[in-house]
Amino acid sequence: MAAPDIQHAIPANYNWDPAAIPAASTWIPPRWMTAPNTPPKTPKHTNVNGLGEPWDPIRPSFHGVDLTKADPLLKVPNVEIRSGNDDTVVAFVDVNILDSTGAAPYRGDVLVKGKRIVSVGSKLTSETLQGALVVNGRGRTLMSGLCDAHAHATWINSPTLDDITAMPIEEHTILSARSARQFLDGGYTMCVGAAAAKPRMDLVIRNAIQAGDIPGPRYLANGQEMAPSSGALCEGITSYVETPEDITNVINTFADTGIDSIKLSMSGDEILEDLRAEVTTFSDELVAAGVEAAHARGIRVCSHARSDKAIRQCIQYGVDILYHGSFISDESMDALEAQKDRIFVAPTLNILYSSLLAAEKSQFRFTTSAVPKYRRELDICIAASKEMKRRGIKVLPGGDYGFAWTPHGSYQDLELFVNLLGYTPMEATLSATALGGEVMLHSHELGKVQPGYYADLLLVDGNPLEDISVLTPTNGKLDVIMINGQIHKAKHV
Repeated sequence: MAAPDIQHAIPANYNWDPAAIPAASTWIPPRWMTAPNTPPKTPKHTNVNGLGEPWDPIRPSFHGVDLTKADPLLKVPNVEIRSGNDDTVVAFVDVNILDSTGAAPYRGDVLVKGKRIVSVGSKLTSETLQGALVVNGRGRTLMSGLCDAHAHATWINSPTLDDITAMPIEEHTILSARSARQFLDGGYTMCVGAAAAKPRMDLVIRNAIQAGDIPGPRYLANGQEMAPSSGALCEGITSYVETPEDITNVINTFADTGIDSIKLSMSGDEILEDLRAEVTTFSDELVAAGVEAAHARGIRVCSHARSDKAIRQCIQYGVDILYHGSFISDESMDALEAQKDRIFVAPTLNILYSSLLAAEKSQFRFTTSAVPKYRRELDICIAASKEMKRRGIKVLPGGDYGFAWTPHGSYQDLELFVNLLGYTPMEATLSATALGGEVMLHSHELGKVQPGYYADLLLVDGNPLEDISVLTPTNGKLDVIMINGQIHKAKHV
């Protein structure tokens, strides 16, 4: 396909520097950017996938697997934390209960026994309170802990990925354990690992959390991201795969260790001058083989996919979690919508937003010359994410934290969802709680304040539905953090 005319690649209501558009770009602004208030036109869809096989984006399947539903081969990951005393009783009295069912908050009491919630709403009797640790809420908000769907515990706030690959594994492990604790300190009780810097490090952190050896969230472990040698974002964090046989072998090796998911790095990134975000790094054969191998072992596939071709590959071959998704086309958006009950999307707004701020200030090896390209992709990602929300696609927070300019503890995704994407505070809260339970594949026991659910709770000084910033940990409003029925942090109780 010929590159589009540069001026036509800039929607009328956006003021981009043409120099920010790569010379080889084939991206055409989609309808939600060029004519957001006009009735949608049905784009012409291709009827074959990238392998030349029949493809129906509205009734999608691949090799007999219905892509509108989760692959039945997938296993439910273990999220149990084995520490804690089943006899412990904690009573939260006079709290404003935000239960993440979508209902308005209401005043009441919540009782926790052992690791789970046993009573919600009803006023607790004096007999029930005897022997319990009583936390007087005084009207503060009690809610579920939050989920980061794009978590990197092994990113340890370094200026570059090369810095962490060069770090000895002993120091790296200790600092990764610190990252896990910082997620929990910030109110994040659920995390989906989005690639580990070293092959087994996510696994080691997950296992230590589940054993009760270190504090941290319920964590789904990933392996190193995979890419062909010509498409690696960083050499040291990548397991190289060139052929379907390669990717099958690498995935089986990771699966043998007990990881929960694998990561394909299927496009470039604006942080790299020689591998921009619109470049696709995987062949269709490699993606199809990777998904088939992972699902055969019962584990999910997530993908770094910024380019439209990479996004379309995810949709056509059954990738389960799509990261970024900025340069999505009209055709791909329609196909993604058809699979909205299966695919989860984490656009990682924070990394673009924070990279733009760092470039504007010439911080952390960024220069002001990088401002136009980050501004362009941020605008495109915001528009795409808004359209995904409008269509009911499952969009979750997860901000690529762990770089020097996106340090652990600065988790601000929910503010960005409200301020940049137009989410209501309730919608943003549900994306990080109830939807978090879904992406963890434990929606029956994670992400809500309901009887029988794990007691992973936050007592917040303020009402997130009035001011979503109270959930940003740097604002100091998280008074109590509980995980697995155990109080991790408490103040003003």
